Amino acid sequence: MAGFVFNTPARIVCAAGAAGQAGTYFRAAGVSRVLVVTDAGVARAGGLAIVLDALRAAGVAHRVFQDVPSGPDAQAATAAAAAAVEMQAEGVLGLGGGSALDVAKLAALLATGGDALSEIYGTGLAKGPRLPLVLVPTLAGSGAEVTPMALLVAGGEKKAVVASCLIADVALLDVDLTLTAPPAETAAAGAGAIAMAVEAFTSSHANANPLSLALAEGALGLLAWALPLAVREGADRRARHALLTASLMAGEACANAAVGAAHALAYPVCARHGVPAGLASALMLPHVVRFNLPVAGHAYSGLLTRLFPEAPAAGDSAARVAAFAARLGALLSVIGLPQTLKAAGVPQADLAGLVTAAQRQTRLLANNPRPLLAQDIAALYKAAWG
Repeated sequence: MAGFVFNTPARIVCAAGAAGQAGTYFRAAGVSRVLVVTDAGVARAGGLAIVLDALRAAGVAHRVFQDVPSGPDAQAATAAAAAAVEMQAEGVLGLGGGSALDVAKLAALLATGGDALSEIYGTGLAKGPRLPLVLVPTLAGSGAEVTPMALLVAGGEKKAVVASCLIADVALLDVDLTLTAPPAETAAAGAGAIAMAVEAFTSSHANANPLSLALAEGALGLLAWALPLAVREGADRRARHALLTASLMAGEACANAAVGAAHALAYPVCARHGVPAGLASALMLPHVVRFNLPVAGHAYSGLLTRLFPEAPAAGDSAARVAAFAARLGALLSVIGLPQTLKAAGVPQADLAGLVTAAQRQTRLLANNPRPLLAQDIAALYKAAWG
């Protein structure tokens, strides 16, 4: 078996009330001033008050930066870092969905002055140091609390900073903070977790390993029942906790095995048309599955009953993969999401532009089990558009 490196935060707490421990962890690290990075929606939902109470109880001074847009850009990251420098922050706490957590990662990094954002897009270019970092998700889907990457829109494209120094010191997963997530956001984020798990399971990345495979498969087992239930019954704590755990597991799998073509093709859809990241990758996934059948059919066929336990177990690999792809598309409708790029608001006239932009996502395309040419990308967008 090939060797591997397993990337993960030093401590993960997944429990009701975990957000109340934030101040304790900062105090233990000798941190007395913290920048809290979040967004206005989290503040309105009550999650911010819980975290601020925890910081006050521990005697940790704080300032709130909540100017994080749904599709964070370089300006948001640099503004958050500037806020950290201005208050002489000794630590950063990220609170929210993937956007807020990614901005928090970069704020903790950039505030030390060791890296310039324009020079670290890509893999392994950021060196640090960074400020102590605690991440608290309020939406289950991105797994950003455990990944070594931050995603931003820069120059009209979605770009990533990927580096081990972005891995948080502590991830606090508190089911209580996810109970108010609206059904549409819950559905889109959960669909994104499915896409992450499926792509991590079939990734050709050199660091794909037995742990990442087990985490991806386990995440799908939880998502199978928890996602539809959490969308339908948002106050169901058991479903919400399972969904949060599945997001964590998919994030850990992605942090180590990396995702592929579905995400590569989703990035331009997000950057150019504002489609939520989870939805965009989920819309592309069934078509990528079909494309990858010749080289990854066995892996996909094994996931069929993992995610869809009611599916017939019989049939050859091709038939099972066809059923898997079809059910992935149908699941979007079940949880109230559009099934095509057209229905998601992507204009047909921009398909050629999407192809050009997707070709630049070489970091992710390299992880796909089957290489894609420009005509393959065009065919996948056409199929996904509807």
